[in-house]
Amino acid sequence: MRIPALPGLSRRAVAGWRGLLARPAQTGIVHLGLGNFHRAHQAVYTSAAMHEEPGPWGILAAANSSRTVVSALAAQDLLYSVAELSPLGVRVSIPSVHTGLLIAAEDPAALVAAIAAPATRVITLTVTESGYSYSPQTLGLAVDSAQVRHDLENPSTPRTPIGLIARGLHRRMLAGGSGITVVSCDNLVSNGSRTRRLVREFVEAMRVPALLDWVDAHVRFPSTMADRMVPATTEAVRALVSEKLRVVDAIPVPAEPFRMWVLEDNFAAGRPRWEAGGAIFTDDVGPYEVMKLRLLNGTHSLIAYLGLLAGQAFIAEAIRVPFIEEAARRVMTEDYLPTFTAPQGIDLPSYVEELFGRFGNAALGHRTSEVASDGSLKLPQRIAESVRENRLAGRMPDFLALTVAAFLRCVAPLDGHLVAGAEFITDPALDRLRGLPVASTSAQVAAAFLEFFGAELAADAEFLARTTEFLDILQAQGPAAAVAATR
Repeated sequence: MRIPALPGLSRRAVAGWRGLLARPAQTGIVHLGLGNFHRAHQAVYTSAAMHEEPGPWGILAAANSSRTVVSALAAQDLLYSVAELSPLGVRVSIPSVHTGLLIAAEDPAALVAAIAAPATRVITLTVTESGYSYSPQTLGLAVDSAQVRHDLENPSTPRTPIGLIARGLHRRMLAGGSGITVVSCDNLVSNGSRTRRLVREFVEAMRVPALLDWVDAHVRFPSTMADRMVPATTEAVRALVSEKLRVVDAIPVPAEPFRMWVLEDNFAAGRPRWEAGGAIFTDDVGPYEVMKLRLLNGTHSLIAYLGLLAGQAFIAEAIRVPFIEEAARRVMTEDYLPTFTAPQGIDLPSYVEELFGRFGNAALGHRTSEVASDGSLKLPQRIAESVRENRLAGRMPDFLALTVAAFLRCVAPLDGHLVAGAEFITDPALDRLRGLPVASTSAQVAAAFLEFFGAELAADAEFLARTTEFLDILQAQGPAAAVAATR
């Protein structure tokens, strides 16, 4: 008997699906970065908010340049599914919060107009650390970069998120528009104040003093902490979703069951009731941000690098290697936990054990090469301040030095031979990093990379020596020997 083909995802095909919202009638949010994280995080919270309190909070989402997700969403009535994966099984939901789609590279004018539109009240971003056009050394706008120079010299065709926002705010001001809020959901330290600084520096470079005053008076930049592990979509995930929905979703999003969103309640023109989905609003996001960047993100990076060097393709496999689990637990207890105070109400031992459960979620299929990518931007955010605080306290943070060395061993091996899986690592500085070992010693390679962390850390001779020592051990003896050298 011939089995009929499943229909594609559409409103008609899933009309009876539990909790499916009607398509929002009005756009209130413009989102930059139409990747998996946005669709499994902000969109899910917005769906929960609109279930509890309907409002004008539909999301117009813009991809940077890829048509893949945009075309698939357009063909599916702007619908997609989120598959929460755990060892207990899969739970599928269908957020329905998008009102439209754009590709920034193809139609920047439309995106600028959307930011300026009177109905738009919030701009959100998930563009990763690499999307903010900042200098890792100064943390300010990279005004001399080719992309930023383009945006300053070509006001009608901005390419960078910061340029698009600044041009949209300018047009909004000229039209007599009201206030608006810019919400970064990326892993930047103090992401609200950082985004504000970058936007203001772009506006200063535009030489429009009235716009700078308008931004200061009418635009808010709350800090946030967004947390959910969201790996890339695979055919296995598509098959799971098809089995559950009895339709074909071309772009389902896999995600862990855990999610957290902490925000400053500092909005210029209202916001959705994101707390209906569990969002936490606080006057002080900082402790949550530090806890996540260090314990989750910093440890995640170390697991990924050591995992690649130990031949493990997935995070869940890597954390089951005894010496990698030891390294992950000790970097937390020895190098991270002494450097911050937990947010009020958070039980750190329980939080740490929950993290190891999340790391070990084999159903998620999180690849070590995926987590290992963009280390030149991630590591200064995740470990630099902890290194500084440990050094001020007279401690040598061995596992933070090992984190740097393991990253370099993955992307810039001294012998020129990449370990299996490392060829899939992406990084905006990859060409520069791969060129470091040419006619260089391990100490010179380590010193060149530590310049990414700023002058203070680059000048720390003892930390450089320890990083170099680990790099040599990793190159000659492997990751297990490097972890053993910390005992």
